[in-house]
Amino acid sequence: MYAAVRRYEGVSDSAEAARLVNEGFVPLMRQVPGLVAYYWIDAGDGVMVSTSVFQDQAGAEDSTSRAADFVRDNLAPLLPNPPQVMAGEVVASA
Repeated sequence: MYAAVRRYEGVSDSAEAARLVNEGFVPLMRQVPGLVAYYWIDAGDGVMVSTSVFQDQAGAEDSTSRAADFVRDNLAPLLPNPPQVMAGEVVASA
């Protein structure tokens, strides 16, 4: 398995960002081949984190590309800072 984590700081309206992600981005993620799980997390203090898990690296890379496009087209005013993106092979799970 392969995972991608994106951390967004300076989120101006976490409730609206969550609504847009749930209504617009989650359906896009469901189309990515090999999706195992996707989570959008409100970490508080203007920080939101997405975590996605895929069967392979190609799915994680596809999701990162889709996320960048979705943020640019739909969330840019709410997520003013570029995300910190981390991705890698899952080496332990429960």
